[in-house]
Amino acid sequence: MNNPFARASGRPPTRLRPRTALVSAVAGLALVATSVVVASSASAATTLGASAAEKGRYFGAAIAANKLSDSTYIGIVNREFNSVTAENEMKIDATEPQQNNFTFANADRIVNHAISRGMSVRGHTLAWHSQQPGWMRSMSGTALRNAMLNHVTRVATYYRGKIHSWDVVNEAFADGSSGARRDSNLQRTGNDWIEAAFRAARAADPGAKLCYNDYNTDNWTHAKTQAVYRMVQDFKQRGVPIDCVGLQSHFNSGSPYPSNYRTTLSSFAALGVDVQITELDIEGSGSTQANTYRNVVNDCLAVARCNGITVWGVRDCDSWRSGGTPLLFECNGNKKAAYNATLEALNAGGTTPPPTTLPPTTPPPTTPPPPTPPPSGAGCTASVSLNQWNGGFVATIRVTAGSARLSGWSVNLSLPGGATVTNTWNAQASGSSGNVTFRNVSYNGTVNAGSSTEFGFQGTGTGPSGTPTCTGS
Repeated sequence: MNNPFARASGRPPTRLRPRTALVSAVAGLALVATSVVVASSASAATTLGASAAEKGRYFGAAIAANKLSDSTYIGIVNREFNSVTAENEMKIDATEPQQNNFTFANADRIVNHAISRGMSVRGHTLAWHSQQPGWMRSMSGTALRNAMLNHVTRVATYYRGKIHSWDVVNEAFADGSSGARRDSNLQRTGNDWIEAAFRAARAADPGAKLCYNDYNTDNWTHAKTQAVYRMVQDFKQRGVPIDCVGLQSHFNSGSPYPSNYRTTLSSFAALGVDVQITELDIEGSGSTQANTYRNVVNDCLAVARCNGITVWGVRDCDSWRSGGTPLLFECNGNKKAAYNATLEALNAGGTTPPPTTLPPTTPPPTTPPPPTPPPSGAGCTASVSLNQWNGGFVATIRVTAGSARLSGWSVNLSLPGGATVTNTWNAQASGSSGNVTFRNVSYNGTVNAGSSTEFGFQGTGTGPSGTPTCTGS
């Protein structure tokens, strides 16, 4: 049986840092929220999923394969939700317990059940520093990068066409006031690892929405929220494939619902991405809990690109935080006051006017000035490392400058017959089969004498076996 803390992305509740939202402000919002007009019972939808669908949205739950035989549990799932997320069954340790040995049986049970009921599926998660199998935890550097890309590719390819949205990368930013990336084995493979994961996911499953997912990103003023915002802004500006941002939204007394939650949703949406509330649970009981659920739903409905809500579990006793009774149903299946408030808010959807979107608080990253031209005749060499599997490969190319600094470079290599480049990162490719040339992009053309930079590409068929040639300028 999985560690119960793993159900919410594998972390204990003590990791949720306190927020500064004023209790009085939250209480005031709760009073305002209770005044929303509810649609008449004659025309109102009677389940969460049906009501959300009327607004062009989904309302889902995280479910576990080992509870599909619980009649009360599955009865609620089938009746109430139009989307599901696997709690643990799609995580790295579950799908690739030994390297290149993939197991999908439990994840398939959830996916097949959802599809048979007409539900959509959120995929959770492809790349994450936690819940890695032992073999991955012991890796580093290029070997780990290639293994991560292989995992993303193989899992997303296996479920191609079946997943509504993938949490491609999960929890990559640190808590606290630094706004820095989390120090993890994946981060230590290079700062571009998130971008590489998204590009691999797009190549493997082009029809799915690709999301970045994190916790403690609910309050617009927090450094972590701003750091994620800047990353998404940068990705959109550079054409990195990202379609959505997931806010986990685990609320309790130490980490309460913030009064600027709607500002956070609308600000991310203004970047041109969807916003999804991916792991909602709200500790508490009675009217206080109910009004907070109502506020969250109203905030989502007020932002056109907030296209779905997922609660992290079905009943209180199924929750990773069961002691806080954070969900919509009691263990016996009875609906709580929080359920009634949630359904009422969904049925009244559209009565709350959307707010004016605030301008970004952080300016976009500036382009660095062009480097001083290097001496003529700069040379370079290139080497390739390959991660090959049946039907595909990931190649990592290291470009090393010679005795003079490079201001630009190009690498030529020959692909075997039948091989095709499907995805490239940190370089621009000319051609996709046969002789292919890769050239630097704007940010990695300058390489100091004796130093190196890397780019990579993914392909179908058999990877290159020859030595690439490098030309510097």
